[in-house]
Amino acid sequence: MTEFDLQQTKQDVLDYCLLSMRYGLNFNTQGNISVRLPGTDRFLITPTDLEYDRMTADDMVVVDADANVIEGPHQPSSEVTVHLAVYRRRPDVNAIVHTEPVFANVFGVAGQPITGALVNMVIYTKGDVPIMPFALSNRTEFGDAMCDVMGDLNAVVWANHGLLTVGENLRDAFKATVAVESAAKVLLHARALTDKPIVLDYHSLGITTSL
Repeated sequence: MTEFDLQQTKQDVLDYCLLSMRYGLNFNTQGNISVRLPGTDRFLITPTDLEYDRMTADDMVVVDADANVIEGPHQPSSEVTVHLAVYRRRPDVNAIVHTEPVFANVFGVAGQPITGALVNMVIYTKGDVPIMPFALSNRTEFGDAMCDVMGDLNAVVWANHGLLTVGENLRDAFKATVAVESAAKVLLHARALTDKPIVLDYHSLGITTSL
């Protein structure tokens, strides 16, 4: 990548960090975002222990496939090895968004998958969102186990922790995050009205395009 492209990518990541705050998807220093840098074996990720609203584009960290810092003034997110596990296992993934949204977390605490309450969620995630059993998330083993749970889907809830979504690009990964949280909210309210809410099955929809 050229320096100009890298700087723009840093700014793009920061923009989505700030957007996640405006949407109420993160608080304090929680959450992290990363992207695969095209044509390289390197990755851009948010730094550890720094609030998004205090962050600048120059605070972003570039790491290699072993989580070694290549560029940046900080250490990478403590969950960097989880991101790297996804990139190893999913060559179709070029961006990852980890947030801690309230309604998705409700399902994580209950240990119940988020089923297809809304069509946009089903399209973006490619199915129901499964629950990764609780474990400490700052290690590669967690990332590998999480990938087993997520499979070829684009989202997974970490029990008692948060939501991780992936995409071909940062925009798609973030769209999946918003769609999952919206569907979780709707599904929770629908269950207050009926014990049999109408849900959609991705494989029966025959979808070939994105919204």
